[in-house]
Amino acid sequence: MGFVSEFKEFISKGNVLDLAVGVIIGGAFGKIVTSLTDDIVVPILSVFTSGVNFNEKFFTLDGKHYDTLKAAQDAKAATIAYGNFINALIYFVIIAFVIFWVVKLANRFKKPTEVVVAAEPAATKDQLLLAEIRDALRSGRL
Repeated sequence: MGFVSEFKEFISKGNVLDLAVGVIIGGAFGKIVTSLTDDIVVPILSVFTSGVNFNEKFFTLDGKHYDTLKAAQDAKAATIAYGNFINALIYFVIIAFVIFWVVKLANRFKKPTEVVVAAEPAATKDQLLLAEIRDALRSGRL
């Protein structure tokens, strides 16, 4: 099998196409969640936190004071930007919550799968004979 035909077979498999669609939709979904977080949730949180901007929450390891995170980074100071970590946690919680609701909604529209229960096969003569022997031993007849 040639390289080109092998590549065509690989691409034509359903899983690869599903994955490609998922990646594209995931990228678009990420932009929506970023906008939701930056434009809606963070401003609402800033009302409850008295206007605190998490992006500017940091401390430097050199002991000097800088007015902004950018100023500290421009000065090549070692910084721990814990505000960015807080924002990442907020993004994660929002994404997890939205995905939960998307999956929950998708499951409502999914057709229930029928569960087929297979009947137990009939016991063989050997199995019936062994069951009689077991029962006889339990009852003390043997």
